[in-house]
Parts: sequence; structure tokens; C-alpha cells
Amino acid sequence: MSVTGGVRTPRLGVVDEIFLRGHKGLGTPNVLQGLWRTADRVEPDLLRRLHAVLRTGDLGRRVVRSRVPGARPAWRPNQRAHPLVLASAPLTVAQALTWADGQGADLDPEFGPGWRLSATPLDDGGTIIALTCSHVIADARGLVLAASRALARLEADGTNAPGDSPSTPARAESEWRDAVRQWSIVVGGTLRAVRGLGAHPVRAVRDAAPDRDGHARAAGADDPLPVHSVAAQCEAAIWDRVAAEHDGTANSLFIQLVAETLRTAGAAHGFTWAGIEASLPVDTRDEPRVSNDIAVTSVVVDPLDTPATLRAKARAAYEHRMSGPAGVPEEILQVVGDRLAHRMAAGAGERDILCSNIGDLPEQLSSFGPHRCLGVAARAIHPGLTVGTRPRTRLSGYLCRIGADYTLCLVALDPPGIDSPDALAEAAARVASTLGLSLSFW
Repeated sequence: MSVTGGVRTPRLGVVDEIFLRGHKGLGTPNVLQGLWRTADRVEPDLLRRLHAVLRTGDLGRRVVRSRVPGARPAWRPNQRAHPLVLASAPLTVAQALTWADGQGADLDPEFGPGWRLSATPLDDGGTIIALTCSHVIADARGLVLAASRALARLEADGTNAPGDSPSTPARAESEWRDAVRQWSIVVGGTLRAVRGLGAHPVRAVRDAAPDRDGHARAAGADDPLPVHSVAAQCEAAIWDRVAAEHDGTANSLFIQLVAETLRTAGAAHGFTWAGIEASLPVDTRDEPRVSNDIAVTSVVVDPLDTPATLRAKARAAYEHRMSGPAGVPEEILQVVGDRLAHRMAAGAGERDILCSNIGDLPEQLSSFGPHRCLGVAARAIHPGLTVGTRPRTRLSGYLCRIGADYTLCLVALDPPGIDSPDALAEAAARVASTLGLSLSFW
């Protein structure tokens, strides 16, 4: 959201548009997913009712581009939805995660529905429900908020429950005001940058990263990239105790676990990672809203780092966040063409690993209607990822806490030593055991 000329207008920010370009093949496709694992079967009627509530909720919107040069795209309500997916044959939990990986296909935040609700029965008598949405529509905290609001409306039978429904379209004249504002920021900021830089050229967000793992592939650029996922739980009391014993935090212990999982897997196959660069998303919300309210910073995880040293590194890093092209306003990415903006922001926020600490989830999400949840997880998936669109990131970690447990999701984007979910789980379990943690995999 932004405020233009005193009128509150639902327009896309710089981060939103980076994710939008990824959907169009300019960058990495990013889709967010929340998972509920229930102890028993969830009746289809409950899922149909939730599906209907979601259609008119926070996720029910799409991007509309402006015809005014320089004006940012806007959000508009969109009640179209992909059909509810109800699988019939029971799956194992491991199979269900692979099934969930496929629920991000055909999400289009611009021309079609940008979200999907899916469910599959499990052979243990439970159910896995997946709420999947384009990263253009929301970040992880935004998806959590959208899900909790939808469940609240469901419990209230859809009447007068709190929500953040898609905004009313902005008045047409606000597009011109927005364009003037954007161009004023870009031109003024660029002129100041040029005066300050002299003969030094303005560089992009970062240079294209080398293939850090040296993992050459014979596959063609359009071939699918192997992606492997696992989800695991750990008692929060144990996780917090281990972190405290090492003078760290739950977050710094999380960063170390993800980095060492990559390092351990590579070492087993003859590859040595020295300093591993970790990308750390930061929630920048000043009020609850469903959007992309994130900034990104980074730290380097060295082999001798501990939760204590990573705690200090992360604290310092949060004071220096990555933004747009150096020296010029990041809004320049919104007034140039998509391809040029993509080149200018190539690899923005990408490092060797991603450590996304989503934080505490609302207690309301610990059940799905009347059904008790054995686990709740949140992560990102990458539908349609190919060898040619593979990002620098090799391993992504997502951590959230609900009730007495932390849930850890790991997504491996073809790093050396991880060629299956079992290999990923083995490496993570080995590192966790070394740190004094015990992971219970889904």
C-alpha cells in the first residue's frame, strides 16, 4: 500500500514487482505455501467452505498495470479461483510433501487466480492441507495473516469477521499523481547520485554470482531443476535451551543449522564450502497487513561460527539492509521496462542459503476447524524452476513456531550432496544431532 496525494492506493512496491517478474520468466519463480497436517480426516465440506471464504478474502486480488508511464501497477479485487483440489488416494507424509510441491503450478497474480487450496488424505488417517499463493500477493507473514483471518471468518460463518478485503480501486487521477511522484523520486535521486559518483558508474544490486558450488550440469537450460524438500519438528523448549547454552538465539541457531547442513552435504561429496553467505529476510511491518513487507540483509557463516557469533553478526547485519541499485533510488526499478529492471536487480537478495525466520504463528492455526493439527509449516516452493532460471541460492530454510514446537522446512535447489529428500533429511539430522537437537521429520 502507499499514500498518494492523500488517497490510500493499493499499488505494488519494488519487492512485489521483483516477484512479478519472476512469474514472467525474468528471475526465480517464487510461491509461498502454508501446510496443515491434521490428526484425522478433514471433511470435504469444511474445505469447500474455506475455499469460498478465501475467494473474497485477502488473497482474492490481482495485478492491473497502469497505462500512465511511471505509475505503479495496482491491486484489484479478483474472486476467480482455481478449483479446490481434493486428492482421493491416501499418501505417505513424504509423498504428500512431493505432492504439495506441485500445487504451485499455474498461479498467475496478473491474469488469473494467484492462489490455490488443496488437500490430500494420509495413510496414517490424517490429512495435509496446502494453501499456496504467489509471492507477489503476500510474503510468509502475509500468508499466515490471510489464513488466520480466513479461518476466523469460517468460524463466524463468514459474517462480520475481521478481515482485510482487497482494497477499492484507486481513483483514476491517482495514477497520474503516482507517476509524478515516482519520476520525481527517480530523477531527483539519480541526479544526486551522479553528482556524488562523478566518473564512477552506478552498479547493479550485485554482480551475477559465480556458480559457488562448482556443480556443473550437462542438462539444458530448459530442463527442470531437481528440488527436494523436507519438514521436521523440534520441541521449542529444547531448541531454545540449546540456543541459550551457546549464548545464541533461536534465530542464530537456525542460521547455523541451515548453513552446516549445506556444508555437511557438500563435504560428503568432496566439495568444501568455506564462508557460506546467508540471506536473511526482515519483516518490516508497522501494522498487520497482507503484503510483501520485507527487507533483506545477509551474513557470512564461517566454519568456526557458533550461535553466539552468528547472533552478533545478524544483529549488525540488520542495521545494513540490501535495497535497490547502489546510489540511485530503488524506485527506478519501477519506471524502466521489465527486462532492464530485471538486469539491474539481477539476483537481488540471493545468497548461498536463505534463512527465513517466520516467527510465532497464531495459536488459531494449531487446529483446522475442529481438527487437531499434528504440525503446521510454512515455506516457499519454485514451480517451473529450470536449470537456466536456477538462482544462486542452493538451500532455503524456513522456521516457525506454534505451540510447543518449532517447524523447520528445508528446500534444496540441487546443491552437491543432496539428490533426494532422504539425503537432505540425513544431512540435516546429522547437523542437528551435533548441535544437540533432535528433529522429527514429517
